[in-house]
Amino acid sequence: MDAQTYRFTWQGIEIEAVYEPLRWGVIAYLGIRSIKPERAPLPITETGYRSHFHPPGTIEARGGDVIAQVIAWLDEEAAKPEWQLHFETSRQGELF
Repeated sequence: MDAQTYRFTWQGIEIEAVYEPLRWGVIAYLGIRSIKPERAPLPITETGYRSHFHPPGTIEARGGDVIAQVIAWLDEEAAKPEWQLHFETSRQGELF
């Protein structure tokens, strides 16, 4: 099955998600990257890019909405103290 590309905005960051339900005939692939601003850190990756492999059918078993599932993942990780600290630090700017 061909790759599907999605674009959406999460907390002011434009994100591209590429989903392949079956890669190499054995695994599903989800590639997530921030595109505006380019390489902006996300709660699931400091570099703005995340390659995620998972069992085929995982996304489909949860309703099949790639964007909703990526947003839920981002929201879940953004609630963690590590991201909250990063978010506050980046808003204030660093003094040293």
